[in-house]
Amino acid sequence: MYMASSHTTCSFLSFFLLFLFLVIVPPQVLVGARSLNGRGRRSGGVTGDGLCELVVIPQGYKCQEYKVQTEDGYILGLQRIPQGRESKGDGKKRQPVLLQHGILVDGSSWVLNPPEESLAFILADNGFDVWIANTRGTTWSPTHISLNITDQAFWSFSWDELVSYDLPANLDFVYQQTGQKVDYVGHSLGTLIALSSLSQGKLVDKMKSAALLSPIAYLSHITTPLGNLVARAFVAEVTKWLGISEFNLKSKIVSDFINKLCDQPGVDCFDLVAAITGNNCCLNHTAVEYYLKYEPQPTSTKNFIHLAQMVRDGVITKYNYGSKEANMKHYGQVNPPPYNMSNIPKDFPLFLSYGGRDALSDTDDVLQLLDDLKMHDVDKLRVQYVEEYAHVDFVLGVNAKAIVYGPIISFFNTH
Repeated sequence: MYMASSHTTCSFLSFFLLFLFLVIVPPQVLVGARSLNGRGRRSGGVTGDGLCELVVIPQGYKCQEYKVQTEDGYILGLQRIPQGRESKGDGKKRQPVLLQHGILVDGSSWVLNPPEESLAFILADNGFDVWIANTRGTTWSPTHISLNITDQAFWSFSWDELVSYDLPANLDFVYQQTGQKVDYVGHSLGTLIALSSLSQGKLVDKMKSAALLSPIAYLSHITTPLGNLVARAFVAEVTKWLGISEFNLKSKIVSDFINKLCDQPGVDCFDLVAAITGNNCCLNHTAVEYYLKYEPQPTSTKNFIHLAQMVRDGVITKYNYGSKEANMKHYGQVNPPPYNMSNIPKDFPLFLSYGGRDALSDTDDVLQLLDDLKMHDVDKLRVQYVEEYAHVDFVLGVNAKAIVYGPIISFFNTH
């Protein structure tokens, strides 16, 4: 009996999904799928001048908005909560900390819960100078010095560019503004870009320590059926081939596509967040409508392709352009260069917290990362395992202050 190879199966499924996509979404819908008010401003959902005005200041905190330009021309929104709500402006120098969100969200995710539950507010109230990053293409980072957000070239980036440009630009700006090394908190993709940068020996001169929540490095063991389907069926490549450079769950073209994927056997999207991230234990489900006012956020299709390559190949490398010739053009070698996690400086303070129900940051993948870090200085590596937590609990969990954020503050104060 003929047994189809996994590559043949994936290729057939890719063709099937492509057929579904073309049937559901006529080619003319591919044009004008976005709704914009002026250069780079999305309509619907979020209005107002910025995250400070909309969310932070109404909670009683001081807040400042900044713009940071990357070397490749993107203009990033950066918010600062310089002190706690009850601080009296004593002029005391506070330790800066940069918060970096994950994929499909933006910096809003750190302040959407009440002050006693949101990490940004908790850090500010505990004496930290809090800075909130927003990845290129999200609501607070929608511009470029020459490209429009509707240009395909605007979305020609993967997380490689976040490592090379976004993170260095934000860290350098905070370092220059404060004159101090910066503590870092990353969630999900925010952990991957920090780990990858550190593995290249970069930013250690400006970064004091890093707390990594739901750490993403290896991705070959993700357990979410929808995530596996998208990654292993080459869905991101299909959407890129169709000319969809921006992956935006709020656009009709992408939401219709996801709905069709959710109809596949074994994929249950009744709770889409759980279908992607695992069953989160501790979210405030009555606040879902409020969360959806700000999230989800778009990213590039190329970014998803890069993550899908990690799922399929089981390694951490720069973006694979798909041929020896293309890789040679970009990298001077036939294979994309690897990010070697064992090269992270052994004396750099790291706090890792991961969950037993996390379908994206799977425990086996985290253990593989920890194996890469086995030579790390014992007193510079702290690992926390939270059995009941899934991916989103680390940012929006109502009990995260007691379980995760308290230990983070203790770790920062120690190092």
